[in-house]
Amino acid sequence: MPERAGAGERNAQRQSIGKVIQMARFREARRFRAQRLVESYWEALRDGGSVPARGDVDPRGIEDALEYAFILERISPRHGRLRIAGRHLCDLAGAEVRGMPLSVLFEAQSRDALGEALREVLERPAVAELALSAPAGLGRHALEGRLLLLPLRSDAGEISRALGCLETEGRIGRTPRRLSILETHLRPLPGVAEKAPAPAAQGFAEPARPFDVADRRAHKAPHLRVVVSNTDD
Repeated sequence: MPERAGAGERNAQRQSIGKVIQMARFREARRFRAQRLVESYWEALRDGGSVPARGDVDPRGIEDALEYAFILERISPRHGRLRIAGRHLCDLAGAEVRGMPLSVLFEAQSRDALGEALREVLERPAVAELALSAPAGLGRHALEGRLLLLPLRSDAGEISRALGCLETEGRIGRTPRRLSILETHLRPLPGVAEKAPAPAAQGFAEPARPFDVADRRAHKAPHLRVVVSNTDD
């Protein structure tokens, strides 16, 4: 019979696995840098406390990620409208998406999962990260992407807005592109609850121009596994 691994060997195996996981996370962060930048900025606004206000968001703080960023307004428990959208979202849709529901960028079979993620983000509240893909086709390359949803308070103090980042890898090709959700990871924010309405904040209050990126492009005609984590990894 083979000998059982000793304590030293088991520790070495665990350390090796830990290094593999850390390297995978490092590579993921390098691939989707805009998402990490947006989340870091949001965490800085939060400063370890409550959900930031929409009016506190200054586009200069995420300048290097603006083309992937957006601000969403809740219009029903499972639906949100894009109030501001970066150029990459418009490129995926092949049209201006400001004022449209976020779901316009997703396949029909993934819209329920998207709606459930949005509900969790704004009601728990929580941070949501969604793994995305789109298949190759005629005039289209396969896409892989990530969607990040971060809760924000409205000027009235309600958690009814979200700062988001939608980043994809791969040549977009023929549009519109529709994304599928492969996996949803939720990270609840402990100890955060609704507060009384707060006074309107200055900085990025409505009405605001859309990140100054969508207006610089030529507008074209419109031509599951859920993983919930309670850690702050």
